[in-house]
Amino acid sequence: MSGRSDVPSPPPVRGLEWYVARRYLSSRRKARLFSFITWIALGGVTVGVSALVVVIGVMSGMQEDLKGKILESSAHVQVLQWGSSLRMDDWEKWADEVRKVEGVEAVAPLLLTSVSALRGQYSQPADLYGVAIDPEGPPVTEMEARIQDGVHNLRPTASGLPPAVMGNRLAARMGMFTGDTLTLVSFENLTVDPMGMPTPGIRLYEVTGTFETGMYDYDIKNIYVPLDAAQDQLGILDAGQVGMLSVRVQDPDEAGQVAGLIQQTLGPDFQAISWTTTNSALFSALELEKLAMYVILTLIVVVAAFNIVSTLVMVVVDRTREIGILKSMGMTDLMILRIFMLQGLSIGVVGTILGTSLGLVIAWVLDTFEVIKIPPDVYFVEKLPVSIHFSDIASIVAVSLLIAFLATIYPALKASQLQPVQSIRHE
Repeated sequence: MSGRSDVPSPPPVRGLEWYVARRYLSSRRKARLFSFITWIALGGVTVGVSALVVVIGVMSGMQEDLKGKILESSAHVQVLQWGSSLRMDDWEKWADEVRKVEGVEAVAPLLLTSVSALRGQYSQPADLYGVAIDPEGPPVTEMEARIQDGVHNLRPTASGLPPAVMGNRLAARMGMFTGDTLTLVSFENLTVDPMGMPTPGIRLYEVTGTFETGMYDYDIKNIYVPLDAAQDQLGILDAGQVGMLSVRVQDPDEAGQVAGLIQQTLGPDFQAISWTTTNSALFSALELEKLAMYVILTLIVVVAAFNIVSTLVMVVVDRTREIGILKSMGMTDLMILRIFMLQGLSIGVVGTILGTSLGLVIAWVLDTFEVIKIPPDVYFVEKLPVSIHFSDIASIVAVSLLIAFLATIYPALKASQLQPVQSIRHE
């Protein structure tokens, strides 16, 4: 008689908990409902995690896109001088002092004022930037770099009028083309005529080109002219007098610290303002919105966790006799506890992996094919940007697994506390 047997050998003790947990997760003919609830819990975790990945990626992309477009045309730090004239005198002297500050890469003079752009009977408010065409050092912003490289032409014109480069949306709204004459009216340097009436500063410019930053507010408002033309527009006779100094630092995220060092170097007569300060309201709102979306979408995973709880509770009720038999055969309370915790964690782990993978795929599709277009005049950008960070993904995965783990505690404890005799008698 052969000593071989067709009865499968039991799994090793180390894998016994996982073996039993996997058997309990599998569907029996009379337990189809358990399997259905398990799939619901798995789907809830998957949907919640994928939604979190996509939404957090979109919020991060929105922040980065806005940051890039803001810094494309704005200095990392602006240095102003206190005084009744709101002007900085002898700017080259102070620029040399700023260049000595650690972390500063470039310094350039800047004039910024609000004007009205006229075209016939039509008037449009705009921001006039007077920039140096040939500064001593490197450019401060990407816009100034393109102007110095000739991408945007601010060189002398054949007509003798000072050149002007305007945002493409502003040019389209006013019907302006290259070579047209643009009239700018400034109310900052009002003069009084012989009749005692205030007269604004009016200058003619020749449009030498347009630019597009992708930032709606900039493309609809900004106009760039040479620094001397802006000084003439504002009636500034001293070439050493400008509105402010614009500064570029090595790390834009540390602009606040560098601004503090500049403030200490120049003293109380000056004010250094970082781009994070001037745009603090916008980025604070985005951070708050990102946090709110994170909390709201995490509730989807929490709802799925309740399904995990209900699944495990029903399994405990259905398998009460089997639990009693396992205990009578030598299984400890801790082993029973691990069996049911493994069941719940299996749902959480599989759902988290599927949700993360699905979310990354959806985020890639949104970013690559630009599926969703948004109104730029409302959200500052024209498409839905997506940026995935490892820290965000790690946070989402950790929270999802933590919720799944917490959901297993109550059912697992109830199962481990069952008494063998009463469990075997359970009907």
